[in-house]
Amino acid sequence: METSKFNKITALWIVVVLVLFIASIVLGIIMRLNQSEVISLYPTTFYTDMTVHGLTMIGIWFVAGMAAINYIMERYVKTSFYANLTALILTVFGVVLLWVSAFVGDFHAGWTFLHPLPLKLMWEKWATPMFLTSMAILGIGWLIWSLSLTASLLKKYSFSQVFAWQHLTKDPKTETPPFVLISMVTLVGIITCLIVAVVLIVLLFAEYFSRGTFVNDALLMKNLTYFFGHTIANEMLYLGLAIIYELFSEISGKPKWKTTWYVALAWNFTMVFILTAFFHHLYMDFVQPEGFQIIGQLASYFASLPAAGVTVFSIIIAVYKTKIKWSLANILFFVGVAGWVVGGLGAVIDATISNNFILHNTLWVPAHFHTYNAMGNVLFSLGFFYWFSKQFSGEEIKYKFSKLTIILLILGGAGFLAAFYFGGADSIPRRYSTYPVEFTTAKTLALIGATFASVYLIAILIFFANISKRCLNVIFSRS
Repeated sequence: METSKFNKITALWIVVVLVLFIASIVLGIIMRLNQSEVISLYPTTFYTDMTVHGLTMIGIWFVAGMAAINYIMERYVKTSFYANLTALILTVFGVVLLWVSAFVGDFHAGWTFLHPLPLKLMWEKWATPMFLTSMAILGIGWLIWSLSLTASLLKKYSFSQVFAWQHLTKDPKTETPPFVLISMVTLVGIITCLIVAVVLIVLLFAEYFSRGTFVNDALLMKNLTYFFGHTIANEMLYLGLAIIYELFSEISGKPKWKTTWYVALAWNFTMVFILTAFFHHLYMDFVQPEGFQIIGQLASYFASLPAAGVTVFSIIIAVYKTKIKWSLANILFFVGVAGWVVGGLGAVIDATISNNFILHNTLWVPAHFHTYNAMGNVLFSLGFFYWFSKQFSGEEIKYKFSKLTIILLILGGAGFLAAFYFGGADSIPRRYSTYPVEFTTAKTLALIGATFASVYLIAILIFFANISKRCLNVIFSRS
């Protein structure tokens, strides 16, 4: 019965995520069409779309990764179904409040909702508290879920074992699977950034209801915002990597990957570096202590090396001159790792102080984070979705659909992202609803981006059509 409940809730997560993903892609295409002047939106509508698009995308691919590791974690420990269900209910409720605050209340402070913008009340008065309430509900639901999964791991593994420290010595007596190690490392970062998010929301509420008697420090609020936003955006990628470490070899018909000393060392270093890399978002804040800027520079480099190096090495070894069973799932994993690496390189380029003076707040920024999400993290989760749906049906998805999905994902994703990268290299600013005439290539690149994003959307629709029936069968089955 417990297994059946986890199957149902995982299938429900998949359907909810894909429906919201499709809606969010449409919002993104509308924004690019507006920038290309194919359609015309009021600036308020554009920034409302941008707010909903950004926050929904971050949220759904975070919970997609969490749902996947929760499902797989049942192989190793007993997890709480009710924490999972609570997170699902609060996620749906939070997203509804977010969309109402934006589309009905015209809240449009952007996905970072940087202080003091949410408090300026350039929209319906009730929209700000509803928006902040939506963020609080999402944060509380996810924090409960993360703490529950962490507690489940610590019931079976000791503190040192869950971080695989015994693998730093010769012949460890207890083996910590890579999936457990990466999940724990990621959960530590998630819990930390969600606690910071709660503090951020409390401070915003305090200033909102103080009626001017209490004012937050703007730099502190920006640090809290980017600590939360940057960290959770990266940690959800690591959720996807935990999935790959567990499933890639299994799907490929090869022995499971083992935790070695260098895997343990790499992921423990990653846990530390990723918590301080967010400072690279604040290079332009010259009142920020210089030491923080230096930490941000170093952490941005170091955070990208251990996990990426070990993972890429493992993937190459797994496929190089080796006959494996290829399916849509491990092809998505493989292409996703490539997209993650490309996006990571783009991020490191932008995180270099001398480059950041040029690339800061240009389209290069959405270029790199869309790369490691749309062509990295999303593909990790899609690979899991496909693998999950196959567990409950012996029926094979027609190969032509699998092949077409991959071709359209790569073609659409590459073209969509190239428009961003070329725009960033040409110093075209981000977050503009319309471009001044001085930016001669901006409109053309926006149209190219919208066109290729539509190709990407077609791939997602094909994918959804192929697995939705199976997921719905799991949800409504009586077993």
